[in-house]
Amino acid sequence: MTTTLATPTASQLPAVVATLATWQRDGLPVQLHPGDLGWAWQLGADALAARVRTWHDGAGLLAAVGFLDGDTVLRLGLDPDRSDDEELADAVAHDLVDPGRGVLPDGEAAVEARLGAALHAWLVAHGWVDDEPWTPLVLDLATAPEVPASIAVEVVDGGDRDAVDLAVATHASGFERSRFTRERWGAMAAGPAFAGARCLLARAVSGPRAGDAVATTIVWSAGPGRPGLIEPLSVSRDHRGHGYGRALTVAAASHLRAMGASGVSVATPSDNAGAVATYRSAGMRELASVRDLRRQTT
Repeated sequence: MTTTLATPTASQLPAVVATLATWQRDGLPVQLHPGDLGWAWQLGADALAARVRTWHDGAGLLAAVGFLDGDTVLRLGLDPDRSDDEELADAVAHDLVDPGRGVLPDGEAAVEARLGAALHAWLVAHGWVDDEPWTPLVLDLATAPEVPASIAVEVVDGGDRDAVDLAVATHASGFERSRFTRERWGAMAAGPAFAGARCLLARAVSGPRAGDAVATTIVWSAGPGRPGLIEPLSVSRDHRGHGYGRALTVAAASHLRAMGASGVSVATPSDNAGAVATYRSAGMRELASVRDLRRQTT
């Protein structure tokens, strides 16, 4: 059955997001999530569409989605029912290794393919090697998390410009190279993935920091009964070391549960020990580390 590679138009992205949501299932590796595209929607729909690749089977069904996170890293999501499909793996792999197909450039490149044993085996057999390790963490939401009393959490509404500005500033304080702006927040919020998302802003409730915005995050639902995503979470550099990251992680999980999510998933570089420790302290379960695959250059 022929597999077709395409770059979607902006108008086709909502359907891609909707299908990607159905691929989120408990017990599977943490792979590309609608929230990943939702966060990237800050680039604008046209710019994001140019960074997305889709593979449809001969019946016209979407079987794989790739997101170019930069120019040389492709983050891949696969239909879990097709994860061992050797024909699909062969088609995707050939598109990845041929620069003329417009997926990855020649030279050094990497693929995040956490689901899909057949594709992983193909790339390894053709000389791709392990890249940096990532640590996935998950939390089952069968039981409601108890949010610490150290923070008060508000949902940031796009109609409140001051709240948006504060969330953006808090995010930027935690990420030195952040390019997040009010305009980018607005573009992100206008995307279809944000319909199942909440931007959360945490304030300290006591002590000399009472009332200060101390952390922010966005939670992304994939729909009821499916795992949601925290992406990203930022603690203001002036308020670190007081447990606010842990507290907001728990609050984020509580919001996702209220939205019908079955669980929470995150993935962070394994060398980011602080982030891993924060998520673990919030009750998330650390899974075995996973690695991207990197094409070696000669």
